[in-house]
Amino acid sequence: MIFDSERFWQVLELGDPRFDGWVFCGVKSTWIYCRPSCPARTPKRENVRFFATAAAAQSAGFRACKRCRPDATPGSPDWDLRADLVGRAMRLIADGVVDREGVGGLAGRLGYTERHVYRQLMAVVGAGPLALARAQRAQTARILLETTVVPITGVAFAAGFQSVRQFNATVQEVFAMTPSDLRRRGRRGDLSEESGALSLRLPYRSPLDGQGLMAFLRLRIVPGVEEVQGGAYRRSLRLPHGTGAVELRPAEGYVHARYWLSDLRDLAAAMQRSRTLLDLNSDPLSVTEALGDDALIGALVRQTPGRRVAGHVDPHELAIRAVLGQQVSLRGASTLAGRLVASYGEQLKRSLGAVTHVFPSVEALAEADPDRLAMPSARRRGLLALARALARDEIALDAGADRKDARRRLLALPGIGPWTAEYIAMRALRDPDAFLPSDLGVRHALERLGHDGRPAAAEREAQRWRPYRAYALQYLWASLDPPARAKSAPRTADDADRLAA
Repeated sequence: MIFDSERFWQVLELGDPRFDGWVFCGVKSTWIYCRPSCPARTPKRENVRFFATAAAAQSAGFRACKRCRPDATPGSPDWDLRADLVGRAMRLIADGVVDREGVGGLAGRLGYTERHVYRQLMAVVGAGPLALARAQRAQTARILLETTVVPITGVAFAAGFQSVRQFNATVQEVFAMTPSDLRRRGRRGDLSEESGALSLRLPYRSPLDGQGLMAFLRLRIVPGVEEVQGGAYRRSLRLPHGTGAVELRPAEGYVHARYWLSDLRDLAAAMQRSRTLLDLNSDPLSVTEALGDDALIGALVRQTPGRRVAGHVDPHELAIRAVLGQQVSLRGASTLAGRLVASYGEQLKRSLGAVTHVFPSVEALAEADPDRLAMPSARRRGLLALARALARDEIALDAGADRKDARRRLLALPGIGPWTAEYIAMRALRDPDAFLPSDLGVRHALERLGHDGRPAAAEREAQRWRPYRAYALQYLWASLDPPARAKSAPRTADDADRLAA
């Protein structure tokens, strides 16, 4: 998005909620920053400054508005759209890399010097990596203070602060309130549950096709790792400091999330990965504007606005499952993955319904006995080659991965074709423009719409859907009968490459 102050002023005058999270408005007469849709009286134009991030507003000396809570908006979809250094850095910072590994670790993952990363972030978002991480810690602390009964000292370290003093100073500076004040202010309704879960709300930009998301995930359930019950999706989590489980239930204006974590320091990462899984930072109105008038798929888009591209909580797991599901149906892929979980998965200390295990780590799979992997030899070779490459860090699929480089390295492995690499790019690397022209489901959907479904024709057709080809793909898939699609038999290895993943 082009940073246009005059355009943003018009947005502020209209109180347009579509831009919440895209831009933040600082008012120099009060030194408070707000979201564009804040219900407060519109300030004078000469008193307003615009910022690309809450961290930039905080660095400039502004405090968060207590009325509209600008730091609690959905994240900017710009960071998924951007494949450059800044987009990669923003995704890594959101996942907590700076808190865990420092700025040096962030720069090392990106392949640049700390100074270069700092300059690029300052030029685009107006804040360096430390300020961005600090803003995220402050928001996590606020959520914990207002919605849980975790002791305040525990909140400080769970949010990623190195000391209670640093925590107190940051909360006071950002919110103009002490941690105790925030806790008292937030004591509304149920703050704790007998189940021991942390119960939070994850905001999104409306509309959200929650039913479509649940249907997509339900078709791909791995026994022991996931389940969908009563409109809620549950699954286990492998996190930086331990394991856990999450239950996600879409509601009006937010997703109700409940977390069971072995280490509270993982809360920020768990929240971010949940948002990634459900694509909650997406801007559905931009997608509708781009695709809604298309002669081929426009009617599908207008009929079900708010469809999301499901991501994943663990890119390594997604990649393994993508290879594992080749040349079998969705049901067959789930069965194979369930067997892998039973043999190599880590059992949770506390089960959540049918969720009993964490998916096997790539390190465990890299050392697996090939004779114990009951699958065709070609797929077994591909699975082991991928697991070993991921375990040795020869391929990066994390939030800051270079998408082009990851595709190239995946295609160099045995048993991985263009479909698999593109599917991994779409769900693990979060590329909103990923597309699968050779997919059997795409072919069937295009033929139903009266179009040539062959790969070359599909590729040509998809050019006008950029940069949202992954969203167009979701509409094509959803236009098919899900039960029939799940039972379809692949015609070729390339077709199978993605019927099941």
